[in-house]
Amino acid sequence: VFYVFVFQTGEKLYELHGHTHKITAIAPFSSSDVTEEKTDLIITASADRTVIVWDCTSGRQVRKVSCFHSTVKCLTVLQRLNVWLSGGSDLCVWNRKLDLLCKTSHLTDAGISALVELPKNCVAAAVGKELIIFRLSVTSNGSEDWNIVEVKRLVDHQDNISSLVSVNDLTFVTGSHVGELIVWDALDWTKQATECNFWDSSVHPDVQPEIKLSQTPHETSVQHLTSDNECVFAAVGKGIYVYNLQMKRVIACQRTAHDSSVLHIEKFSNRQLISCSEDGSVRIWELREKQQLPAEPVPTGFFNMWGFGRANKQANQAAKKMQENAPVYFLELVGDLIGHSSAVQV
Repeated sequence: VFYVFVFQTGEKLYELHGHTHKITAIAPFSSSDVTEEKTDLIITASADRTVIVWDCTSGRQVRKVSCFHSTVKCLTVLQRLNVWLSGGSDLCVWNRKLDLLCKTSHLTDAGISALVELPKNCVAAAVGKELIIFRLSVTSNGSEDWNIVEVKRLVDHQDNISSLVSVNDLTFVTGSHVGELIVWDALDWTKQATECNFWDSSVHPDVQPEIKLSQTPHETSVQHLTSDNECVFAAVGKGIYVYNLQMKRVIACQRTAHDSSVLHIEKFSNRQLISCSEDGSVRIWELREKQQLPAEPVPTGFFNMWGFGRANKQANQAAKKMQENAPVYFLELVGDLIGHSSAVQV
C-alpha cells in the first residue's frame, strides 16, 4: 500500500493499492512535454517485480510495467534528460510514458542495489562490491534511439556497497557493509580519499576511545549517506557521523544516536538532520559549534581522516595545526518523534 499525505497538515489524501509485495523504491518525477501541462508523478517499485507510475493530483494509477525479471531495488530520475532509470538485475532507461529506451545485459543475480547520477550523462551503479560507471547517449537525429554503455568498473571496495551519495558535480561518496568509505572524483572516477579501518586504534592511535566503533559488521556497516555542499553525513551502525569535506575529517558524531541501526538520514536546509531507525524512532539533530576554553585540546576527529595521498612530515604538521585551530562541533538532539511501532526504513 502506498499513501499520499499533505505535507503542511499531515492529512492523508490517498491510499493507493497496486503492488502485491512490499515497496522497494520510490522516486518523484515532475515532468512535462510540449503538448501536455506539467504533471507531478511518483514512481514506485516493488518486490512483486512491477513498477507503477502514480498521478499525485488525482491519486490514480497512470501506468504499470510488469516485464522485470527480478526485483527493482532502486529508481533514479534524470530530470535533465527527462528519463528515469530502474536498477535490478539489469539497468533500464525509460521515458515518462514508460517506453523502454534501452537496457544493459544481465549483470549479476544480486543486481544493482543503488544508483547515483554523475555529470556528462553518466551514472554510477553499485553491483555487489563493484561500482560500475555507465554512460547514456542518444542519437542526434531526433529519434529516441538510446544507448547505455559500460565505461569503467571500480573494484576498490572489499565488501558490498551499501550506499551512494552525490555531493556536487565534482564529488560523490560510497560506503560499504564493513565500514569502508571512499570519496570519488565524479568526472574521471578516480579515488580521492579512502578509509578502510577507521575503528582500528592501531591504525589511528589518536582517535578518542569514546567515539570508536566496535569491529562487528553490524556496528560498522554504512547504512546510508547524505550530504550538502560542505559535509557528508553517514549512518554507521547505531551512530551518525559528520565528515567535513574541506577540513577532510569528521567534525561531529553521535555514536549511539538510536538504540538500533540507523537506516536512513536526511539533511534539512539549515544545520538540522533527521534520522530513523529499526527501533521505530525518528529523531532530529542539530549541528552546533562547541564553545571551548583556549587551553582545551581539540579532538582530531573520528575517521582521522581519509588521507589524500602520502603526506610528508611538514604537511602533517600543517594539517595538525589547522585541526587545532578549527572549531569543534557536536550533534544535539532537538526532536524525538513518537508514532511508529516498528522499524522506520525511510
